[in-house]
Formats: sequence, structure tokens, C-alpha cells
Amino acid sequence: MTVNGQPVRRHVDDRTLLVELLRRDLGLTGTHVGCDTSQCGACTVRLDGVAVKSCTVLAVQASGGEVVTIEGLAKKDSMHPLQKAFVQCHGLQCGFCTPGMIMSSDGLLRSGQQIDHASICTALEGNICRCTGYVNIIRAVEQAATEMGLPCNARADTEGAR
Repeated sequence: MTVNGQPVRRHVDDRTLLVELLRRDLGLTGTHVGCDTSQCGACTVRLDGVAVKSCTVLAVQASGGEVVTIEGLAKKDSMHPLQKAFVQCHGLQCGFCTPGMIMSSDGLLRSGQQIDHASICTALEGNICRCTGYVNIIRAVEQAATEMGLPCNARADTEGAR
């Protein structure tokens, strides 16, 4: 498989989860394990262009695939627009859920779907944050979409959600 643009070859037990391979074997600890039940979304990564919870994917299922983690989202020394927006909009507090929130949001922004309040909320449904009220997270996704030149109709809905 390719992980963050680098070819990776490992022999793993058939039961090894992708999140375990990423964290334990590759040292990519930005992908978090928060619940062990696929409820929190902290382990979300991009697999072959789709946001997936890496605690629900066996490492062998990703064989031959392309995986992007939070560490691979940014280009060189520049943060991805989502990463910048989460900082600028105060979309994070403790930061534990942030990698999963960003990777799920990246999935939405890459999907070609309409970006509005409802689609942002839907994209984040499988992610739990225990610190924020989600309003700033939604604003961050909206800001990133705008910065990336994607049509976004979320502002009015987000402001109305206050």
C-alpha cells in the first residue's frame, strides 16, 4: 500500500486493523483510537479517496490501496486549508477528535457534493467531540471550503444555528 505518498510493505496478522498498522507499525499516531467501537471517528483516514474509520478496516483490506492520514494531508511545510481553518476558527479544544474531524471534512470537500450546513453536519455525524459545541468546527469547514474555492452555502445556516 501507499501511506501518505510513501510505499509501505508489511507482513501483518490477518486480524490487524488498519489503525493498528498506522499507529503501532508505522508510528503515525495522529490517527487516534478513541472508542474501540467505531463510534467516535477519531481514527478516520482517507482510503482510496474515501474517508473511512480505520478501526473498521483490516490492514489487509487496504493492501494495494492509497492511505492518507492527518500527517499526510498537509503539503511539505504548509498546513492544509482545513488544518488552518480549524486553528483560525477555534474548531478544536483538546484536539483528540481533531484529526478525525479534519479527515471526515476532507472527505466532504473532495466528494463534489454541495457544501452547506446540512452536508457538513452529515459528514461529521460519525465523529464525536466532547469539548466543543460543533459550531466552530462547522465554521472551520466552511472557511476551508471557501479558501479552496469550493462553492459553499453554509454561513447563513451556521450563523442561524447559534
